Amino acid sequence: MSNLKSRFEKAAEDVKQLSERPDNDTLLKLYALYKQGAEGDVSGPKPGFFDFVGTAKYEAWTKLKGTKPDEAMQKYIDLVAKLRA
Repeated sequence: MSNLKSRFEKAAEDVKQLSERPDNDTLLKLYALYKQGAEGDVSGPKPGFFDFVGTAKYEAWTKLKGTKPDEAMQKYIDLVAKLRA
């Protein structure tokens, strides 16, 4: 396993241990960076109109379309480290 991948997985565990819950915008950014790093570009149909949370997550992930997974992983690691500081 690459060093980046192991640091990414560690950050995914660390984010669960944050002392304070991040604001919604930060949570969406974390979600999108994680999905882009783990799965690449967004796939699947957009959630229905009344699925507000699902739609927000889908749109946040869509904004990262074309971002290389390694770049998304590093940004996720950096954001988690900033939140833990």
